[in-house]
Amino acid sequence: MSRIKDAFKRGKAFIPFITCGDPDINTTKEIIREMVKNGADIIELGIPFSDPIAEGPVIQEANERALSGKVTTDDVFEMVKELRKEIQIPFVFMTYANVVFSYGTEEFLKKAKESLMDGLILPDVPYEEKEDFLDTCDKYGIDLISLIAPTSKDRIRMIAKEAKGFLYCVSSLGVTGTRSEISTDLSSMIELVREVNKDIPCAIGFGISNPAQAAKMAEISDGVIVGSAIVKKIAQYKTDAPEKVGAFVKEMVEAIR
Repeated sequence: MSRIKDAFKRGKAFIPFITCGDPDINTTKEIIREMVKNGADIIELGIPFSDPIAEGPVIQEANERALSGKVTTDDVFEMVKELRKEIQIPFVFMTYANVVFSYGTEEFLKKAKESLMDGLILPDVPYEEKEDFLDTCDKYGIDLISLIAPTSKDRIRMIAKEAKGFLYCVSSLGVTGTRSEISTDLSSMIELVREVNKDIPCAIGFGISNPAQAAKMAEISDGVIVGSAIVKKIAQYKTDAPEKVGAFVKEMVEAIR
């Protein structure tokens, strides 16, 4: 069993996302330490990219800040290696196909394995094109995590059948960002998944920004993913963000449990 699946055995999983290098690599390290200390079960690490098409303005701006600070993919690998000396929970990269291709798929996944990464999410790679990455991910023991969205419909069963690590259930159409209300019929989506694959954990992301929303989503899923709400705090507090993010993670963890 992968470490990712194992993380869901402790109860509802809280999965925060951050953009690495925003505002700088050292602050990112401190934020990750605080998130772990306050109960994060899996952490999604965004590799800065100039054209993050699935992201709303909050995370786009975080990417711009990290890139203007000259943060590279190699910097992120080195950061993860250093954190792995003290942190055991699963880490998952959230990035884009072009980042992996331009680095070299084989070399990228080899380095991910050396850094003890657990998974990879590529939101711009549809299920039908995952073969470009799947064999190499399997070779290095990295879970290629699939996404399903309200528009996936008939494809949900097909995607769920072969899903690895966990299934990322996109709560709303459009890009990432906080939302005042999530109205998608997520229960039906998750029921379809469980009809064909009872073993794959389902985590809901996109738009979750407060403990009440998180608790509601946790009632119907195995975990909750929060990105923009955390990245907003980092934009606001900059190098003072670690404690603020840690306190927010603690609130969210308590809400879903």
